[in-house]
Amino acid sequence: MTRKFEGDQLLVATHNKGKLSEMKTLLQPYGVTVVGAAEMNLPEPPETEDTFVGNARIKAHAAAKATGLPALSDDSGITIDALNGAPGVYTADWAETGEGRDFMMAMTRANTELDAINAPLPRTAQFRCTLVLAWPDGHDEVFEGVMPGQLVWPIRGAHGFGYDPMFQPDGEIITCAEMAPEDKHKISHRGRAVTAFVKGCFSG
Repeated sequence: MTRKFEGDQLLVATHNKGKLSEMKTLLQPYGVTVVGAAEMNLPEPPETEDTFVGNARIKAHAAAKATGLPALSDDSGITIDALNGAPGVYTADWAETGEGRDFMMAMTRANTELDAINAPLPRTAQFRCTLVLAWPDGHDEVFEGVMPGQLVWPIRGAHGFGYDPMFQPDGEIITCAEMAPEDKHKISHRGRAVTAFVKGCFSG
């Protein structure tokens, strides 16, 4: 049986402002105040696993242990079928410059690698999100969400963040970056994972 979350403040173990903003929006209807890791002066632990759930567990347990509070972490990224699932857990790494993250560079790399192998259209991909809620006693619960779609080039749209401008979800004719944020939340990988989390840890 899933352990329930009790309390009105939830620590989200991320330093990513885009992810934190989405989490605040998604959890707002449930009367939960979201606090980010940066506000708690928590360091970013090294993500040494090669799976989303592995890295999410590292972040959630580190934050729970450091604060004595239940902590929710998110590890997410994009998997591109023609690139054998890359970048996957290295989604953010593809954007690293040493002076911050450049997702235009990351998207260009993805498109260049697809062109190099003449990947056929549609170039299918998935946004994946794994949430781990960890308690200070070491217990955790895992929730996952997937948004399937295809990659487009050139990029389109000015909303969102990360790889949103090149990702067109299944059933849509616009990219995530062309959607209003509230529309994206309804179908996004993170939205689906949060729905599973709420159903598991808040409901019933």
